[in-house]
Parts: sequence; C-alpha cells; structure tokens
Amino acid sequence: MAHLIYEYTANLASEADIAGLLLKSNRALIAQSGLFPVGGIRSRAIRLDDWCMADGEADYGFVHATLKIGAGRNKGERQATGDAVFAVIMEHFAGLYSRRYLALSMELYEFDEAGTWKHNNVHAKFRR
Repeated sequence: MAHLIYEYTANLASEADIAGLLLKSNRALIAQSGLFPVGGIRSRAIRLDDWCMADGEADYGFVHATLKIGAGRNKGERQATGDAVFAVIMEHFAGLYSRRYLALSMELYEFDEAGTWKHNNVHAKFRR
C-alpha cells in the first residue's frame, strides 16, 4: 500500500499539470524495487480554493504531499522512497518555483496494518 495525497493551492492549477505529477509519482513508487504492490498504489490531488499562507500579502502557493504506506519497510527503504518522491515533486515544480513564491513539502506516514481495512481486486492483474 502506498497512497499519495497532494494538496495544492488553486492559484497553481493552470500551470501545475497535476495529472502529470500524479503519473510521475506513481512511476516513482513503482520503481522502488517492488516495495509497493502496483495494485495498491494510489495518488490523488486536492485543490485548495481557500487558504492563507505567510502574511497573506502575496500570491503565495504551496503543494503539500502526504505519503501513507503500510508497515514493514525499514528506515532506509522509507528514506529512499521519500527522497525519490520528493525529487519528483521538486523537478515537476522547478519552473514554477523559479518564477513565483512557492512552498513544497512532504511527510511520510507508516500505517499499522491492524488499523486498516482493504478489499481490492486490482492486485490480481499484476500477479499474472
């Protein structure tokens, strides 16, 4: 399981290519040496129409990613995954970052499997 949730400010929507970001993010997770079953990878984005950042005086924007993974990966695997996904984010937004006020951030949460419920028939496609 790897679920990636992006929150982004609406003032970035016209230039951010969020659909492209989601696809690149999934590819980065798939590339993590089989750490995450392909059928369990999900990414999504939530556009924030209401926000206030810093002093509220400029046209600030931000993108915050929350990566939620199932338990069982060691510290090095978690670090490598976080580094890979954050590198995608930084590369994806490099152009915007160079020309406007923009904050990029990410956090990683590891779930205790005892606290999750799942029903998924997508995994079978990737076991073939």
